[in-house]
Amino acid sequence: MINNSRQPGFNFAACMKSFIYAWQGLAEIIRKQHNFWIHLSVAGIVIVFGLVVGIAVQEWLAIILVIGFVLSAETMNTALEYFVDLVSPKYHELAGKVKDIAAGAVLIAAITAVIIGLIVFIPKVF
Repeated sequence: MINNSRQPGFNFAACMKSFIYAWQGLAEIIRKQHNFWIHLSVAGIVIVFGLVVGIAVQEWLAIILVIGFVLSAETMNTALEYFVDLVSPKYHELAGKVKDIAAGAVLIAAITAVIIGLIVFIPKVF
């Protein structure tokens, strides 16, 4: 079958622009989101503690995965909050629910990270 679509091939310059935009997004959340700083600080403490107690490679994989999970959830939450503020600048009950649910997703990620952290670190401490 012949593909008649006009999809462009790989464009290195466009790919680089995408990375620049992604870094700009990270810079935005780092500059302006207090909760992101809290998550980064806790991640830093966990990483230092992991180095001090000498966790195994598999444990590092779990820790890194949940750190990424929490930071990604917080980033998506922030993006969703910005979007809701854009489309609903005045208070609307559903807009509030969307924000609350997105925050709940971050809470789920954070609780998951705490549980995994306890599973990894409790045996090291006791």
